[in-house]
Amino acid sequence: MLPPDEPDGVTVMDPVHVGDGVTLENCSIGPNVTLAAGVTVRGSTIQNSKRSGIVIALGSKALISANTIRANGGDGISVGASQADLRDNVITGNSGCGISADSASQLSGSGNIAQANARGNACGNVPSGLIVAQPTPPPAGMVLIPAGEFQMGDSFKEGDSDERPVHTVNVSAFYMDKYEVTKDFWDEVANWAAEHGYDIWSGHVLGKGANHPVVYVSWYQAVKWLNARSEKEGLTPCYYTSSAQSEVYRRGNVDVRNDWVKWGGCGYRLPTEAEWEYAARGGVEGHRFPWSDTDEIQHSRANYYSSDRYSYDTSPTRGFHPTYARDPQPYTSPVGSFAPNGYGLYDMAGNVWEWVWDWYNEGYYTFSPGADPRGPASGSDRVLRGGGWDNYAIYCRVAFRSSTAPDDSRRNIGFRAVRPAGQ
Repeated sequence: MLPPDEPDGVTVMDPVHVGDGVTLENCSIGPNVTLAAGVTVRGSTIQNSKRSGIVIALGSKALISANTIRANGGDGISVGASQADLRDNVITGNSGCGISADSASQLSGSGNIAQANARGNACGNVPSGLIVAQPTPPPAGMVLIPAGEFQMGDSFKEGDSDERPVHTVNVSAFYMDKYEVTKDFWDEVANWAAEHGYDIWSGHVLGKGANHPVVYVSWYQAVKWLNARSEKEGLTPCYYTSSAQSEVYRRGNVDVRNDWVKWGGCGYRLPTEAEWEYAARGGVEGHRFPWSDTDEIQHSRANYYSSDRYSYDTSPTRGFHPTYARDPQPYTSPVGSFAPNGYGLYDMAGNVWEWVWDWYNEGYYTFSPGADPRGPASGSDRVLRGGGWDNYAIYCRVAFRSSTAPDDSRRNIGFRAVRPAGQ
């Protein structure tokens, strides 16, 4: 039990019973909170419980206000035969209901956002008006990555110096492809693009199978394909050939600059490096990989090259993934072959490296903006994230940064798309 004088901003990592009259404010709490009488929980994050995030016990009375309650194994908020005032909470990605209420419960409040909860956003005796109108559903094949703050970089102090310092970044909400772009999807869009003024086509790149990620794709090709995907769907393209944003980027190798991008109100684009890492972490912090139940990696979780050189690589099988190491190379796996992370994203570790928007700068973390950073203004290499099927475990960490020239194309490089939320 937390004492009444527990300071603001605490992090609690064991199941907690909060006693009478206690206020928790600006805390990070996991994995489980049970509330007694007269308790207030305000401005906190409750996440990663194997059970429900907040349980309001029998006979309790609680105020739950302006919290983020996400990625818990049960309900976001479970209310027994008790009274609760729920206001302005964000309840997302829980394995049970967003808010679950006993028939004898008495709920009040407003302004709560509940979305992407597995068993529904409201279950049982939840009054109308408690949950605000739901946001626009994600486009087909994409998931919503909610706005939030996270610690970007290598908290384990085991990576290269370019992964530090760890720094706070705020990210606006966006949609992201669940899967890496497949060869089949590439072909569909590229064939359309070839007939509409683009210099890309289906044979431009390779893929081991229709449902495998596309590979041998350069940064330039990926960006043009994303513009074509936007135009094919009747959306405004994101990338242009100058700051005037009058000519859509369709041909050649153009080093598109930050102010040549229509960041708001456009269709598909590459994620920024910060967006990619925030999404890869799946709504939880302080972990090495996209999953949060362990900081180890095995072939049961990702397609990568296993070795005993890293203590956190505990796979019982070594070398290439035994299921997918079938000649000819590349030894990619069909997208979605492994469990998703907390946001519902697949293959954020291994399979193929993924292009992101940013130019690479080794020291960028020392001067990166704190809100929606878009990388340096210029450079020679673009950033890659996630690691590939032929890479060691260290490269599959969510904090690892790699880079190569934007015209480079290799057997282990692919990409996925994002879109502004609500578009």
